[in-house]
Amino acid sequence: MEGPAIRKATMSLFSELRRRNVLKAALLYAVSSLLIVWAVDLAVSGGIAPVWANEFVLLLLAIGFPVALIFAWVYEITPQGLKKGVDVDQTQSIVYKTGQKLNAAVAVLAVLGVAALIGERLLPEFEFVLPEPVEEIPLRPVYDSPLGEGVPKEITSYTLSNGLRIIVWPDHDIPNVVMYNFVRAGSRNEYPGITGVSHFFEHMMFNGTSTLEPGEFDRIMEAAGGANNAYTSNDLTVYVNWFPRSALKTILTLEADRLQNLDFDADMIESERSVISSERNTTVDDNAFSRLYEQVRATAFVAHPYQFPIIGWPSDIERWTAADLASHYRTYYAPNNSTMVFSGAVSPEEIFLLAEQYFAPIPRQKPPPELRTVEPEQTGERRITIETDTETPLLHLAFHAGEAGQPETRHMELLLSILVSGDSSRLHRLLVEEEQLALSVGGMQNEGFDPGLVYFYLTLPPGSDIGAVEARVFEELERVAANGVTGKELAKAKNILLADYWRQMETIDGKASALGDYDVFTGSYENLFDAPEQIDAVTREQLKAVAADVFRRNNVTVGTLRAAKADAEEQS
Repeated sequence: MEGPAIRKATMSLFSELRRRNVLKAALLYAVSSLLIVWAVDLAVSGGIAPVWANEFVLLLLAIGFPVALIFAWVYEITPQGLKKGVDVDQTQSIVYKTGQKLNAAVAVLAVLGVAALIGERLLPEFEFVLPEPVEEIPLRPVYDSPLGEGVPKEITSYTLSNGLRIIVWPDHDIPNVVMYNFVRAGSRNEYPGITGVSHFFEHMMFNGTSTLEPGEFDRIMEAAGGANNAYTSNDLTVYVNWFPRSALKTILTLEADRLQNLDFDADMIESERSVISSERNTTVDDNAFSRLYEQVRATAFVAHPYQFPIIGWPSDIERWTAADLASHYRTYYAPNNSTMVFSGAVSPEEIFLLAEQYFAPIPRQKPPPELRTVEPEQTGERRITIETDTETPLLHLAFHAGEAGQPETRHMELLLSILVSGDSSRLHRLLVEEEQLALSVGGMQNEGFDPGLVYFYLTLPPGSDIGAVEARVFEELERVAANGVTGKELAKAKNILLADYWRQMETIDGKASALGDYDVFTGSYENLFDAPEQIDAVTREQLKAVAADVFRRNNVTVGTLRAAKADAEEQS
């Protein structure tokens, strides 16, 4: 008798499940879950959902299934609303009508599911993030004239309708790509009250957008095998992405997102403000060389914004407002104020098509205001002295010189190589090895959109007569201005520059960096390929002329860092 009783009870339970639409609710839940799982999988494969989303959604659906069944068993829909089934008068129950609605819902969802599956089979390459690129987009080269001799024919440039300039140099030796974004925004574009804001964006561009949480940019890039960096100069803020070719669309998605959706969260601004203040303390305030360098530049320039430190003045860092930042972002982070360079395992056609998808929707902005300030000609020697608790004196000499892209800039590059490049350079042999007046000597040239500085820096032994060392440096510079350099010195300097040039051309990073620098500062990347010939053509007379023009007493700013007077007297 037990068997018939069990069968009767089972049939009674099954009938009750059907009456209460529990079975239909289960079917509806199952069909809906399949569609949700399919949609999430599509989003993950398209790159708009994290890889863990599939497992997370499956877990939620699994937990929700028994909850849905219990809910359907316990509750019933009535004209008066949702009620417990035990409280409903069965003569007034509308479970039959509810069941018909559930049948219709299951049918509609089933049709949608079949259509989605068919669509997925017909479009196997479809990505949720973006539509497939069109077959062909007419290219609009920036330069109407043919490429010059010596310019690799595979290099191609293209300008989007919004003004974004793109240059591609394919190199398929390895399956990697490098992407540089040269944004024309640096300390040159600042004024008192907002100094350092360009450098601030070097940090902020990694700290979240309206679609990505802070730190998500780096996490996504690293998961794809990529890496990134950025730097700020007087003239530019440059962003660099290195990544495997397989991550190309992921990186373009990230870059396009931060170029138009940067988040100006108040807490994040304050956090980054604190980071930059600490950075300034470490790299400038507590660094003797940087302190002196900052003060020398501020003294050498009396009108031009090149006088401002790239990291900003402390009081400005403390007082930037969200409005200041938003204005700077809208003005300078515009496609028509940027140049992108790609090098590596890509083709120009591929990059240009993708650029139309990812970057063309970013709107062009009103061009940034032109800098009208011209630094007045210096007519007399300038000096700045820092007294501090140091045992190692420093001597810096800064001379006004030309802007990037001028022949004189190349001449000065060779002259600096002769004077301070390596242990065999003139000033090193004279001041460090022979006369032992200095512990080290170096130099650099600040090339930019406007005339910059040629800079010499020396570290001296404790207790040095700084004035005597300065006089000795000037004696040698004046000798070069009067007599020039030897043919042997010039040949050596040319060999060094040419070796550095070709070494840079060996890597995709070096290629992209050089292309961008030449295009931004000289007006055409083609000029990069004239460099070897230009270096080889420089004469001794040209070096003598540039030395005579630059190394003048009335054109110098002298900076010294020495022990405070009280300390100096104690030492004596």
